[in-house]
Amino acid sequence: MNLRNIFLSTAVAVTAMGFTPNTPKAVEYKADKQQTKISWLGKKVTGEHNGSINLADGKLTTKGNTIIGGLFTIDMSSITNADLTDAGYNQKLVGHLKSDDFFSTDKYPTSTLVLTKVTPTGKNQYKVNGDLTIKGIKKPVEFPATITMDGNQLRGKAKVIVDRTKYDIKYGSGSFFDNLGDKAINNDFELNIDLVASKAGSTVSTASAK
Repeated sequence: MNLRNIFLSTAVAVTAMGFTPNTPKAVEYKADKQQTKISWLGKKVTGEHNGSINLADGKLTTKGNTIIGGLFTIDMSSITNADLTDAGYNQKLVGHLKSDDFFSTDKYPTSTLVLTKVTPTGKNQYKVNGDLTIKGIKKPVEFPATITMDGNQLRGKAKVIVDRTKYDIKYGSGSFFDNLGDKAINNDFELNIDLVASKAGSTVSTASAK
């Protein structure tokens, strides 16, 4: 039997025995809701406001070192303001953000971000494409992210620029209202995400996440 026939015979035998090449299994990383931080920043002609909002749930799915998907749910009713020290003004702003002029949190208590494609652009650097749903309106988004995986832990940092008018949030927008003057509010706002996640079935200590 020549070498070619030996190779073919071996291949047939391996196939018959049910052996297949090793392929990475999908691994799920579950977001730590306490350690994950999401901050927001909105700007207007006369200044800016910032605050935070809570992650309700989230996960990333990987195969080997490749991120193949993700789903994050944001608790819109948890929105807070950090820059107004006067309790009355602070409460007024937060109430306005929760109203129908902005996020309508009574009608739409959550927003979601679904990752559809994550493309490496450098060491620990990625271009992320996904679908962001706010007030029941789904629109595509794209943003850069830094993602690291170390053992059971995954960490990610990203800045997402959101055009609020695409989600029917037009209050104070110079694109839709004339003569706003110094009352105009920028269409874009920022979401700055600091994600901490761990493999399903494992935990991330507070010390290791810092």
